[in-house]
Amino acid sequence: MFVFNGLFFYIWGMKLEEIKELAEGAILLDGFDDAIIGIVEEFGNGPRILYSKSRIIQILMENMSEEDAEDYYYYNILGMYASPQNALFLTETKIN
Repeated sequence: MFVFNGLFFYIWGMKLEEIKELAEGAILLDGFDDAIIGIVEEFGNGPRILYSKSRIIQILMENMSEEDAEDYYYYNILGMYASPQNALFLTETKIN
């Protein structure tokens, strides 16, 4: 586990059952288990699942074009509100 800006992150290597137990009540996205990076906790909020945005797009591109995958991601995944424990999405970057 590590801390960044007051958020606590649980890191890769957990089984899906462990994630479900640690993040009870968090929104899990069907079909995107391979895009899970970890669990995020923030004071005052329940734990939430952290997903890799790029991996979600890759999974979607197995059945659609890149443009359609990005549209689907922004409208149906990022734009979804299901609960205060909605999923979070990480855009990976490199710092030079």
